[in-house]
Amino acid sequence: MMTGTVRLASLVTAGLATSGCFIYATQSWDPNDFGVVRIGRAVLTTAAVTCDYLITLRNTPPATQEYDFLKSEVHARSARRLLDLCCSNRGTYIKVGQHLGALKYLLPPEYTSTLSVLHSRAPSTPLPDVLHIIQEELGKKTSELFVQFEETPLGAASLAQVHRAVLWDGRMVAVKVQHPKVRQQSSRDIMIMEVLLRIVKKVFPQFEFMWLVEEAKKNLPRELDFLNEARNAEKMADMVRKFPFLKIPKIHWDISTERVLVMEYVEGGQANDLDYMKRNNIDVDKAQEIRSNAAAYLPQISQLLASVPRQMLLLLKTNDLLRGIETTLGTNANASSFLCMSRCCVQAIARHHRKTASSLWSYTYISISEWLRLGQLQLYELLLWAHSSSLGQRLIYLVHWISHSLY
Repeated sequence: MMTGTVRLASLVTAGLATSGCFIYATQSWDPNDFGVVRIGRAVLTTAAVTCDYLITLRNTPPATQEYDFLKSEVHARSARRLLDLCCSNRGTYIKVGQHLGALKYLLPPEYTSTLSVLHSRAPSTPLPDVLHIIQEELGKKTSELFVQFEETPLGAASLAQVHRAVLWDGRMVAVKVQHPKVRQQSSRDIMIMEVLLRIVKKVFPQFEFMWLVEEAKKNLPRELDFLNEARNAEKMADMVRKFPFLKIPKIHWDISTERVLVMEYVEGGQANDLDYMKRNNIDVDKAQEIRSNAAAYLPQISQLLASVPRQMLLLLKTNDLLRGIETTLGTNANASSFLCMSRCCVQAIARHHRKTASSLWSYTYISISEWLRLGQLQLYELLLWAHSSSLGQRLIYLVHWISHSLY
């Protein structure tokens, strides 16, 4: 039976490679675009990972120490294969790899620890290509736009990289330049990913990650439009203006396009840099939240994500980001971020309903309902505080003692 599985995987690999070549050829065949190589890498990596799991674990009974050891080794090998694939194909592959590397309490640690390097060590574009994109987008040479342009990028991500520069009026700026070819390759990369993930799901029915491809198909075109990012940055700057420790750089609209974004250069630290927080006297909680058993529920969580409305998925992904930051910082699991997000949702829904209210009574009813829901959240937060603080536990003990004394 195993020989038949391997033979099937080989046939699928050959078929996908051929179909992938056809897809690239019919849209724009360019040998320098690594069309065949990109497809071949993705297909062969998927086949290697699938066969590794099937062959390594086929004769070992689950829920045993040997099974867990072998599974951990397969996880590690598969994660390294995916990392090599992401670094080789770049672009969309790095974007998806970064997202997987951030799911610290959903995926096995072998995957997250291996893929997390993509957040800070993504491959960079050579300087001549960067300068060519700037001239192509802005119609001027870099020397005409900047009195100084640093050759070494400050950082490289999946879709772009950032260089520090100085304008002719002396202002220091950060120049974000999109990697070449990433825009034209992204739609085809996602198409291939979708085909490969569907095949993996046929082999492993419990595998539920199609939602990741669906989100990439919807959001990647927006991320490739830097002007959309600039508009969102200005909205965010308005939202966090009350927080002095948060700074959103100002946008230089006159020299920004969909592929080149020039913004104010600001010194700062990452949201998950605990040392930076301490050096700058930014308070974080001291306790650490443990989520070591969450990976066991990945199939159920993935099925739920595939069925929930998009609005709810956005909330869950936002909470996932907040929890990821809290886990890295080692902050207390007091649900404050989720409660804050819940309050914002209640207020946003109430504002929307008030705009469409047909009468004064309806307007008043909506406002009272909003007040009651916010009160429930406040009460819930107080209960969480009571359970986690020593003073709150004493109060709970006192209430229990009084109730026992009375009855």
